Amino acid sequence: MPQAAGRRHDRPTTRTRFCILRRGGPPTTRPRQHRSSAVTHEVFNQVPPLAGHDLADDPALLDGLEREGAGWAAAEVHELGRLAGTERAQEWGRLANENPPVLRTHDRYGHRVDEVEFHPAWHELMTVAVTHGLHGSAWADPREGAHVARAAKFYTWRVDAGHGCPISMTYAAVPALRQAPELAAQYEPLLAKPEYDFGLRAPLTKNALLAGMSMTEKQGGSDVRANTTQATPQPDGTYRLVGHKWFTSAPMCDVFLTLAQAPEGLTCFLVPRVLPDGTLNPLRLMRLKDKLGNKSNASSEVEYENAVAWRVGDEGRGVRTIIEMVNMTRLDCVIGAAAGMRQGVTTAAHHAAHRKAFGAYLIDQPLMRNVLADLAVESEAATVLMTRLAGATDRSVRGDASEAAFKRLGLAVSKYWVCKRWPAHAAESLECLGGNGYVEESGMPRLFRESPLNSIWEGSGNVAALDLLRAILREPQTLDAFFDEVELARGADPRLDAAAQEAKDAFADTATIEYRARRVAERLALILQASLLVRHGHPAVADAFCATRLTGDWGAAFGTLPPGLDLAPIIDRATPKIG
Repeated sequence: MPQAAGRRHDRPTTRTRFCILRRGGPPTTRPRQHRSSAVTHEVFNQVPPLAGHDLADDPALLDGLEREGAGWAAAEVHELGRLAGTERAQEWGRLANENPPVLRTHDRYGHRVDEVEFHPAWHELMTVAVTHGLHGSAWADPREGAHVARAAKFYTWRVDAGHGCPISMTYAAVPALRQAPELAAQYEPLLAKPEYDFGLRAPLTKNALLAGMSMTEKQGGSDVRANTTQATPQPDGTYRLVGHKWFTSAPMCDVFLTLAQAPEGLTCFLVPRVLPDGTLNPLRLMRLKDKLGNKSNASSEVEYENAVAWRVGDEGRGVRTIIEMVNMTRLDCVIGAAAGMRQGVTTAAHHAAHRKAFGAYLIDQPLMRNVLADLAVESEAATVLMTRLAGATDRSVRGDASEAAFKRLGLAVSKYWVCKRWPAHAAESLECLGGNGYVEESGMPRLFRESPLNSIWEGSGNVAALDLLRAILREPQTLDAFFDEVELARGADPRLDAAAQEAKDAFADTATIEYRARRVAERLALILQASLLVRHGHPAVADAFCATRLTGDWGAAFGTLPPGLDLAPIIDRATPKIG
């Protein structure tokens, strides 16, 4: 059987000699230890570390970067990708995850400090992310494709997911903050500055800032209109907040956008951690959450004890104001899930390229090739969709109304579907490593624990699916814009044409559409991915996607591709090239 492209069969296999220790002497005497000359076994058939490669060496990502107007950023994306592929960066990710943040509510004298201590590796990760502009820098970059470039870098710098939370929220805070031009004029330049300035100080005295978002409460969760936190206006134009937030991630950010009930209804506010006079704003960190994953990031419960806040947008329009921040973080949910799938399949392919079983390399065995190719198809479909949404974001920011309409619906269906696919994808990628994948040292358990988060963050599955219907009801032009995008691929593949018509017909039955919201969202996501792959993807990937995801010639698990597909280029595109 021919060797699969991209395999490193010429790499020498590490062999290690292991000895055992024996105890000697009669039972009544003290046992003496000595090193035996016996060799128990040699270690071979081991996979070399997945390090020393460029994480930006990703055909779907690079093609999308060029297609969506950000080809000028390729050099920086590769620079970041090479750094992400080093053992040093991967060690930062491991250490930040294994040494989670610690809450210090009081100092040694009993004074309230509400500080969170982070491992030095966290600060290394944050420094790289901020200095490369993964946070708010795109908003200050006038070049076409700035938001696409930022998305590509966010996708590439995937050595640790936890630190991406404050990075993402800072990016997303800017459009919401612009609802208060006076505040935006003061804070936006600092949120966009590529400098990491950690520490609690008055925001406007710092060199650069990070922003967070605090919305959900104990009794409401996603139903933020049920929030009970009260905002009382003050003579100086500020407000005082009394209440709580059940989930506030990255509590060491400098400022937060939060929701509270003002006299005219639910309203958005800017809440700094430190007040202009240098005193702590009374945001009390009650405890940090013990989460499934995302361990390096601090997520907290907060109580407001007359915290000082500045209004953002009109009273009573809090949801409409903060929704821009929510939508931007939803984009990052899609990017993060796509990046996680890429990490999973490249790790699996690397393992299969170097590991033998039953006399042959795993990557040469037909059933494993089926699994790897299926994982790669899912990954590429997510990546091509992510880059298209980033392009729509960039153009909508620059005033393109049709792109804004497409993004509104495209983002809703993508947030639902791509994030839903990641946990199953992570589990199958882990299984490709067998028992080794279940061991923490492989990194796969951390990836698996992270995978459910993006589907929950900023609206779980039902919220995302219902948001799709809400968008169509309130803005019918979003559905037209969506199908206009899919229509660009008409005639390229009859399977796609038939699936697109079926998706349109699904809207005829309005009586049950809320009950079917998940099915509708899934189908729309699939035809959008298929249309992009047919137009822009590798022909083998597009063919495999349409044959399985659209026509149903596919099982319920990964690795059930039908015969007759061209798997070699699909697997090659997913196999990392080291050296």
